[in-house]
Amino acid sequence: MEIKITDIEHIGEAARQFIDTIGDSRVFAFYGSMGAGKTTFIKAVCEQLGVEDVVTSPTFAIVNEYSLPCGGRLEGAVYHFDFYRIKRLDEAYDMGYEDYFYSGSLCFVEWPELIEDLLPADAVRVTIAEQSDGSRLVTTA
Repeated sequence: MEIKITDIEHIGEAARQFIDTIGDSRVFAFYGSMGAGKTTFIKAVCEQLGVEDVVTSPTFAIVNEYSLPCGGRLEGAVYHFDFYRIKRLDEAYDMGYEDYFYSGSLCFVEWPELIEDLLPADAVRVTIAEQSDGSRLVTTA
């Protein structure tokens, strides 16, 4: 999958395209440099899913939980992780990452490089890269 976000005004459309590709996948690992737009894109995806909570970066909390509306295609919770501040894998174990990753709920993971060995085998790798024209390219592997 490849989605181009030409500018911030079109991020909602890109988020809808991303949601259309989710299928049965539940864990999404977001790769990209600092400032590439990972949190901004995850926020747009959550908004398109109908999340009414304020979506912010979980940099200090490590994980934020957002509620999905009942009756939608996807229900329950969305877990939004930011592992930027993790120094040791033990910290992910201590927070009970398995309870989240294997819950069947959507999990959006920023800075997955730091916990790569803990990601489920079926986690979808999503890369967000800034292009020379300022647009963003979202790709999955």
